[in-house]
Amino acid sequence: MTGDIVVRPMTAGDLADATRIFRSAFGTFLGVPDVGRFRLDLGTIEARFKTDKGTALVAERDGKLVGSVMAMDWGSQFIVGPLTVDPACWNQGVARLLTAEILAVAERRNPRLVSLFTFPQSATHLRLYGNFGFAPMFLTPVMEKPVGSATPLQRMRLFSTVPRIEQAAVLDESRDLTDASFAGLDLRQEIRAVEEQHLGDTILLDGAGPLAGIALCHIGAGTEAGDGALFVKFAAVRPSAPDEFERLLDAVDALAAERGAQRIAAGVNTGRRDAHRRMLARGFRAGLVGVAMHRPDMAGTLRPDVYIIDDWR
Repeated sequence: MTGDIVVRPMTAGDLADATRIFRSAFGTFLGVPDVGRFRLDLGTIEARFKTDKGTALVAERDGKLVGSVMAMDWGSQFIVGPLTVDPACWNQGVARLLTAEILAVAERRNPRLVSLFTFPQSATHLRLYGNFGFAPMFLTPVMEKPVGSATPLQRMRLFSTVPRIEQAAVLDESRDLTDASFAGLDLRQEIRAVEEQHLGDTILLDGAGPLAGIALCHIGAGTEAGDGALFVKFAAVRPSAPDEFERLLDAVDALAAERGAQRIAAGVNTGRRDAHRRMLARGFRAGLVGVAMHRPDMAGTLRPDVYIIDDWR
């Protein structure tokens, strides 16, 4: 260790090094034999940077990148992560500095709730975030299942097919939908990012009245899904609407089959007990398991009446 660590906004010129550190850090933590080739199919860092450059920071020492942190601004909920540090610089205070700086960004955005996903088996991670006032909540299994044979559904649209003149109204409907689960929750920026960056598509589930459900899906290599996968970044129906949740899961399967995906990946927090049970009944099985942490200690969307799929990695 030589010079001081400086935290600054991420630039487009940092993306290659930030992505390399992202792969190296997670690959090392997970015990991957060749960390240099870990998840080369993912485009997480670039996609999140393009979605909201104001929530992307890097740490450098002597002009060399040693870590980064990103966040997702979902209106009343601000999601921290991923935070990754070059393994050569672990236990040198880099993660602590990055956490402090991204929380300063959160304070300027003024959400009701700041959340993150971390590893429940890691005392180091739990202690780091606990020192910043985060409380551990419920487990979040990141689950997968093979794509089944599915037929296109009635009353299902894709955001990519909505005429541009109507898109603003549909985005406002999506905000009203998510607001029903947690006041102020707003995924409009994420829906725009999926469309503008060509990351996949957003399912719009129509009902008898207002919009019944949405599912923001990344599809394929270069996105947050990876090669051969459809990744449900966020999906929701209104609270206490299990039948609509089943319809939305059918719609996800139909889109995955149509786009040629081999598997569906989706994280669902176990605090949403019925949503979790229904996904298990459809054949979803957990691989990686994380724990949700909240600041302040409040339930947010982690309630039994909520039917939301999200993954905060």
